[in-house]
This record gives sequence, structure tokens and C-alpha cells, in this order.
Amino acid sequence: MANVKQQLESPSIPSLGFPPEAYERRHLNENYGALNNYFRKLTTVLGSLFGPKGGKFMNNPHGAFQDSTDQVAANTTTAYAVTFNTTDFSNGVTIASNSRITVADAGIWNLQFSIQFKNTSNDGHDFDIWFRKNGTNIANSNSRFHLSQRKSAGDPSHLIAAMNFFVSLAANDYVEIMWRTTSTDVSIEHFDASTSPTRPAVPSAIVTMSFVSNLPTI
Repeated sequence: MANVKQQLESPSIPSLGFPPEAYERRHLNENYGALNNYFRKLTTVLGSLFGPKGGKFMNNPHGAFQDSTDQVAANTTTAYAVTFNTTDFSNGVTIASNSRITVADAGIWNLQFSIQFKNTSNDGHDFDIWFRKNGTNIANSNSRFHLSQRKSAGDPSHLIAAMNFFVSLAANDYVEIMWRTTSTDVSIEHFDASTSPTRPAVPSAIVTMSFVSNLPTI
């Protein structure tokens, strides 16, 4: 049954021992009672796990990270990794070298992100976002976005780029979110908390990594 931390307690396997050479009713009753108690506990655990609220007992690997800085492109011919400086949740997923979303377990993973872009130019510009696995571009993972021209001097245009992607990873593999732009006037921007009305800060980038399933064996 569930404890105060909402975790399921696995029943201990009963120790039945070896039967005597001659039939003994007492021995049969003891083993029957131990097995009956074990299967009752096991049924309770399975019922809780697969019941309507069974998901609260699951403990799947996951991670959530964000960044509170501006990120710029020095030129238009270089690919840049989106970086993260804050860990919100980490359970088998960590950030290495500020950009490498690293998993401890092999499996199919779902990566989701939202990135706040701005354009300070009088012209519209494109930017691409794609994924790398262990330093190598993942085929067919690129997306192209367009930022309209700025609204006025000192008032850039804004766009949130967001998407999710399934990726197969081995233990200790990592994924990076890469970007490039057609103009250095395009950058990734954060906003501090604001007032009138009071509202929270805007991270420049947010990413979550969720375990989907084990790797197929067939």
C-alpha cells in the first residue's frame, strides 16, 4: 500500500523453506498463509499502480532547464548551441557544458523547447533550429522560422520558437539544440520580472526532457 510519500511498497517475497519428507498439515498451513499474504499485498500494489490514479506512483526519468541570459550570434556562418544556466528538475537528466542535455538511461526520449527570439533590424530575417546528438547533426531535424522587421527603434519584433522531438539515446548520450541566423540582429533574449501588473521573468530558453519508453528490442 501507499506510504505518506505516495510511493508503492513492494511486498517481500515469502521464505517458504523446504518441505519435510512426510506430509505435515502445519507446514502446509504456514506456507499457504505466507503465500496468501504475499499475493494479497501484490494485488494491492498492482491495483494501485494500474488504477485511475496509478500514474502518481510512477518515477520516470525527466529533466527541465532554462536560461536567464541573452544569447547572440557573432556571425551568420556559425552554428551555436542554445545554453542553459538553471536546473528546475533533474531525475536522470542533467546539463553538461551548459548545452549538453545528458541522459543516464537508454531509451526513446521526448525533447521539448521554447526559445524567445528578437529582431532589432528594419528587415525580416530567418533562423534555423535543429538538434545534434553526441556532436553530430540529427538528420531531418531542422526547422526554419521567420522574424518580421522591428516595430520601431528600440522596439524589436519577437517570436517564440517551440517544438518537440523524439530521439533514441543510449546511456550517457547527449543532445544539443543548435541555431543559426541570417542576421546578427537576431538574438535570443530574456526579460526580467515586470510590474504593472506584476509578472514573472521570461527565460530566454526553456527545455524539458521526458522518458518515453525503453529502446525496442525487435
